[in-house]
Amino acid sequence: MVSAELPNNFELFRDSLSGPLVQKLAVDQGKSSKKRKPKGRKRQPEDVEHEPEKEDVRSTSEELGDFVDYVANELFSSFPSEVQSLSYSGLQSDPRAAERFSDPLPTTVIENILATVSSFIAESLEAYGLLDCQADLPKFLTPVLQEYVNAATAAPPIWSNTRASACEICERDWIPLTYHHLIPKQIHAKAIKRAWHQEWQLNSVAWLCRACHNFVHRIASNEELAKDYWSVHRLMERDDVGAWANWIGRVRWKAK
Repeated sequence: MVSAELPNNFELFRDSLSGPLVQKLAVDQGKSSKKRKPKGRKRQPEDVEHEPEKEDVRSTSEELGDFVDYVANELFSSFPSEVQSLSYSGLQSDPRAAERFSDPLPTTVIENILATVSSFIAESLEAYGLLDCQADLPKFLTPVLQEYVNAATAAPPIWSNTRASACEICERDWIPLTYHHLIPKQIHAKAIKRAWHQEWQLNSVAWLCRACHNFVHRIASNEELAKDYWSVHRLMERDDVGAWANWIGRVRWKAK
């Protein structure tokens, strides 16, 4: 079971794993769904391939999603804690870790990670035709691990390049946006001194409409925002913010 404290990294790994899994299974599904044309007679109406029922497509998609989630969970939960908790800030403060989790990943690091994986995973992937044999597991997982490590340790984007197309609280996409410093500038020095955040995090922003921007500053002081509500996700966990978003999201006015 994946720790509740590591949802983002698990999601990054699941996304990295889903690419090759879905691609392989989709190809196999396409091959198996093709019917061979009968020889020696004209094609009859019953031979015509029909589009799969929507319910069948939905069922197949859900099963595939469940399978991807299962494999990702089994793999990620078996990884060393250091791999599960990889982050940009972690590598910045630990030069040795930065060297270990470089691009490309050293062979020894990959071997150490895979040594923790149960043989049952390789058996399952082989049974589903995702591996020709269990010995192919390192070949299959190496690019997945590299993509996960790169995503988990990527430097934060420059705030000006993060501009959203809609308010990140009320989701209105037709209204002008402002940028809200998630860690207010007045608290930067205190945030560093008290180790609430690292320096590279200080310029994080959220793109909010003016109404939501003002609302955020009404419900919490600058210090509370910096210490407790330094992400949109944390803000949205508050009941009052959720209720506000539902209400203001329905407020519109006519253009002149």
